[in-house]
Amino acid sequence: MLRVSKLTDYATVILTYMAHQPDEIYAATDITKVTGIALPTVSKVMKLLAKEAVVISRRGSKGGYVLAAAPVNINVARIIVAIEGAISLTECTTDEGLCDQESSCEIKGNWNVINRAVFTALEAVTLADLKGSVKNQAVNVALPSMPLRSVNNLKVES
Repeated sequence: MLRVSKLTDYATVILTYMAHQPDEIYAATDITKVTGIALPTVSKVMKLLAKEAVVISRRGSKGGYVLAAAPVNINVARIIVAIEGAISLTECTTDEGLCDQESSCEIKGNWNVINRAVFTALEAVTLADLKGSVKNQAVNVALPSMPLRSVNNLKVES
């Protein structure tokens, strides 16, 4: 099963909340009150997001966090990478030499195609998309050499 960590899930909740007023400076305590996510977790998530320039940390009495870019320019792939590191469905898609079967594997290149398709789909969804209603929402994803596919509300096209 493909699954993101709870920290990544929390990051999307926090960032989606921030996306409603992207120029606002948000204190971690205020984020905790609104989202219900514990303060130590909010602090950890925000530090990771700041380290990867998804948010900007502002110090001082009126300090807090602000989105580093407009919600339309922050995608889900960027959020996942900021919290979890490289998106990789198998070890061989990001790190060579970790698999004993690598030298004789006939499908390694196929996993790279699959990994890229997943990454491309995640890149296509932005914070602007997440803050809107998910009913009847379509996300278009261009994948090389693949026909148009629609899965629930996710449209994938070539």
